[in-house]
Amino acid sequence: MPARVAYCVLGLVLFGLAIALTVAADLGLGAWDVLHQGLAERIGLPIGTAAIVVGLAVLLLWIPLRQRPGLGTLLNAVLVGLFLDLWLLVLPDDLPVPARGAELVAGIALFGVASGCYLGAGLGAGPRDGLMTGLAARGWPVARARTMVEVLTLGVGWLLGGSVGVGTIAITFGLGPSVALWYDRLRLPGVPTPHGRHRTDQ
Repeated sequence: MPARVAYCVLGLVLFGLAIALTVAADLGLGAWDVLHQGLAERIGLPIGTAAIVVGLAVLLLWIPLRQRPGLGTLLNAVLVGLFLDLWLLVLPDDLPVPARGAELVAGIALFGVASGCYLGAGLGAGPRDGLMTGLAARGWPVARARTMVEVLTLGVGWLLGGSVGVGTIAITFGLGPSVALWYDRLRLPGVPTPHGRHRTDQ
């Protein structure tokens, strides 16, 4: 269990870095961060703190999907926002456009790796990924479920005044394939997929 918890926390540290990279790139935020930013500006909180508030609220949407939270769910709800704010304190915010473009691409790629780690620990999906796995368990492909949730979230975030730009398109449609690429590859042996299959069943 300690090793699985450490693997999960590693994923959350990387998750916070991945989001921070896309925020620091300043080329348009990802869907969830459009929502977090809009909420943060309205209630006067750091974006990471707003992410924690949203994560806890999203858990309510698990009820109709019959998803059960685990230790990883609670760690995700709190630590991602915390690490996001911490990473933003050290990332530069005055880079030239080519470097910011590299940050955006790196953030998208790292998001999939981070998701694979903390989901692969088998301690429960995070609040947002619980929506994805809940839909996947009901027949939706992982990439399609991810994209649908991102698009709906983007709309709400935009209505709240969150920042949308060219990077938003790349992030929204790039996250699904990135997660799908690493989702099972980084899963620990014996940890079941949302469909009840094990890693060796691929």
